[in-house]
Amino acid sequence: MECSSLRAGFRRAIASSHNPAKRRVLFHQPRRLYASHTEPEGPIRAAPPINFTSDPDQFNQPRAVLIPQRRNGRSNDRDQDDYDHLLRRIRIVPASPSYFTATPRYTDDLLHLSSLYRKHQVLPKVSGAQAPRVAWKTLQQYKTEIGEPVRQKGYGMLLGLLKRLNYIHPSLLPVEVQRALERYKRSVQPHLNQPKPIEIDNLGRARAVGRRKSSHAAVFVVEGEGECLINGRTLTDYFGRLHDRESAVWALKATQRLDKYNVWAIVRGGGTTGQAEALTLGVAKALLAHEPDLKPALRRAGCITRDPRRVERKKPGKLKARKMPAWVKR
Repeated sequence: MECSSLRAGFRRAIASSHNPAKRRVLFHQPRRLYASHTEPEGPIRAAPPINFTSDPDQFNQPRAVLIPQRRNGRSNDRDQDDYDHLLRRIRIVPASPSYFTATPRYTDDLLHLSSLYRKHQVLPKVSGAQAPRVAWKTLQQYKTEIGEPVRQKGYGMLLGLLKRLNYIHPSLLPVEVQRALERYKRSVQPHLNQPKPIEIDNLGRARAVGRRKSSHAAVFVVEGEGECLINGRTLTDYFGRLHDRESAVWALKATQRLDKYNVWAIVRGGGTTGQAEALTLGVAKALLAHEPDLKPALRRAGCITRDPRRVERKKPGKLKARKMPAWVKR
């Protein structure tokens, strides 16, 4: 007993000579925790089993349905209480496992197309040039339809599966694949829109329309001796530049038909270059109504393809479309 008191006294003396900030550590004594003895209140029993349903076949359904046991067409009060109690504890299971992702509908679509491709990937396929032409929905249209933030990379994966399924031979395409592809097609397919054919009237005239930039030309072509009238004026009188004159009748010159057809046209808008190139397209289209076999020659001459380019407009603070003022370059 005396040894323990002396030992405690020495510890206090040593602690008083140390830094006051470190005394707290030296005075700290470990605490001993003793377990208290408890008597069991009674025998331990297992919880009663939960009766999810009275029909064992319904366990195979995707969701567990709580149906109380019925006797003679009526449910007991006790069964109804158990049913209400279980409803408070039960967790609703979503119909799709993709519910917990950020994009459940997109994930379901991707998994559905992947399963269709794995199922039918052994069917014969055609090349990309022989496959049916399809205009798929754009990313914005798809995002608006499902209401989820889909990225471009993810939608590219979806389009890749759609194209692979579209390569299956049309005569062997399964019905489920056809239904899946129809969902992602646009409501209007541009390649199915056929232009109205140009017809020759009872006077032997073929009317066509040509456009270039902001110019519009309505052209009439009829068999004749090579005369050309533009807005009631001759070709040389209307166009001062030689290049514009050649552009206006380039379709006839490229096919060597300058002296076989008469041309008169009404042009509006734009400048002389735009009007001359609008006449090129209009004359070529009207000429095809008379001689459809000239289409390859006109295509090689570049007469039946419209030039979609437009003039780039001037921006604020610049001299032209892109030219900066001189003081900025300094």
